[in-house]
Amino acid sequence: MPTGVGAVSLRVKDLARSGEFYGELLGLESADGQTFAAPGGGVPLVKLIESPRAAPRPPRALGLYHFALLVPERPSLARILRRLMKGGWHLQGASDHEVSEALYLADPDGYGIEIYRDRPRDEWRYTNGQLVMSTLPLNIEGLLSEAADEGPLPKETIMGHIHLHVSSLSAAEDFYSGRLGFDVTVRGYPGALFLSAGRYHHHIGLNTWAGPHATRPRPDQIGMEEFEIYADGSATPVRLKDPDGNTVVVRER
Repeated sequence: MPTGVGAVSLRVKDLARSGEFYGELLGLESADGQTFAAPGGGVPLVKLIESPRAAPRPPRALGLYHFALLVPERPSLARILRRLMKGGWHLQGASDHEVSEALYLADPDGYGIEIYRDRPRDEWRYTNGQLVMSTLPLNIEGLLSEAADEGPLPKETIMGHIHLHVSSLSAAEDFYSGRLGFDVTVRGYPGALFLSAGRYHHHIGLNTWAGPHATRPRPDQIGMEEFEIYADGSATPVRLKDPDGNTVVVRER
C-alpha cells in the first residue's frame, strides 16, 4: 500500500543556476550539486538533471503542475517566507486551503513549487465524508508575525505531495487509486481530484486545468523526469508509466 511521496527528478537548463536556487535561497543541502535534501541529514527532495540544450516546456503541458515541500509548523513557513522576501524572489501566490497554508513560487526553469504547513488534523472539516478544501487568501501579516527572522527550510522538511496536469481525471484515478492504491479524498474541487494514503488531505493532486489540447513534455524539453512514491513491501524499486507518460518510481521508504 502507498505511504507517501518522495523525491522529484527535474531536467534543468543550468545546474549551477538551479543549485543556487535550491541551495542558497531555499537552504537545501547537496553533496554532489544534483541531489538536494533537507539540511542536517534530511531526506532527498529534489534531483536535478542538467540538459543545457533542452527546449522550453510548452505553456500548456501535461505532467508536473507543482511539487510541494511540507514544513513542520507555522513559524518555519514564516521564516522561509521572510527568506524569499529578503532574496527578492517573486511569489506566484499565497493561499489558505483550510487544511493547510501555502506559498507558491517557481524555480529558475519555471517548475511550480508549493511550500506549506498543515493545520492540525482535528481542525480539518468533512462534509458527507469528503474533506473540505478551499482556496482562500492567506493572511500574510499574520503568518509573518510568527517569526521575526528569516531562515532556510528546516531539517524536518519532507515532500508533502505532487500535483499533476492530466488529460483525464478518470484515467488518472484508475491508475493512482485503482492500481497504486491511493484513496480519493476530495472530488468536489472544480477540474481536480485529490488522493492520499493514511487519510492525509492529499499526496497526489490531479487536474485538467491545462485544457483539452495540453501536450506531453518530450524528453528533449524542460520537464519532470520522474517522481517517487513510497509503498510498503517495495524493496526493489519499480518504474511505472501513468496514463500521461509520467514515470513513477515505487520504492520502500
